[in-house]
Amino acid sequence: MLIIEGMFPFVFPTAWRDTFRRIAERPVHHIRIGGLVAMVLGLILLLIAT
Repeated sequence: MLIIEGMFPFVFPTAWRDTFRRIAERPVHHIRIGGLVAMVLGLILLLIAT
């Protein structure tokens, strides 16, 4: 997982920084919803894989 996450800032550092800057400017509830969706999708993928 960390290998995949590390590829984007290594290969596309400017785009990665701009993306996180845009995310940080969003309202807090949008960030929370995004985090919730990521956790639910990760849990579903984990359940499917096992």
